[in-house]
Amino acid sequence: MNDRIRNIIAQITALEDDLRTALQEQQTSMLFQIKGKRIEFEQSVKQAHRQLKTGFFRWLVTNRPQNLITGPIIYGMIIPLLILDLFVSFYQAACFPIYKIAKVRRADYIVLDRQQLEYLNFIEKFHCTYCAYGAGLIAYMCEIVARTEQYFCPIKHARKILGTHGRYASFLDYGEAADYEAKLEEFRIALSKVDDSGQAK
Repeated sequence: MNDRIRNIIAQITALEDDLRTALQEQQTSMLFQIKGKRIEFEQSVKQAHRQLKTGFFRWLVTNRPQNLITGPIIYGMIIPLLILDLFVSFYQAACFPIYKIAKVRRADYIVLDRQQLEYLNFIEKFHCTYCAYGAGLIAYMCEIVARTEQYFCPIKHARKILGTHGRYASFLDYGEAADYEAKLEEFRIALSKVDDSGQAK
């Protein structure tokens, strides 16, 4: 990896950190506090939220009909998602200790807190919980697969690909054969020293 690419990666990492900080600062201006697993809004905000809630029957009448029609298809996806969750979690629990790879924390990816929002009715809360589980599960699985790829084959592809994970940029260039085994071992050792953000310590 040349210096220009290293510098770009460092800039991206710094910008992502800045973005996380800015998003967190914006969140704190919304007048809520996180207390353990509970999120508490100021009383005035809580009351305003309750007044904005759409009742179930009104929501049902004003909701887009295509959303109701496709509901069974969307919620039918829960079966493959649960199966994926089971198998990937089992794989991580069984294999990561053998490979000496730091485990991916499930709670960092699957966050179910939207049901605490007072302005959502129970159907909207259910939708939000389902989406948070599905999107969080895919992100959780992506990190498990990314760590696996770093362990077994940390080599970039020759062709440009979309949707690469965060570890991909530091992988070896395609065809970078010199000292491959030694470099592979360095990647593997780094996986045992991953911090809570998922980056090597």
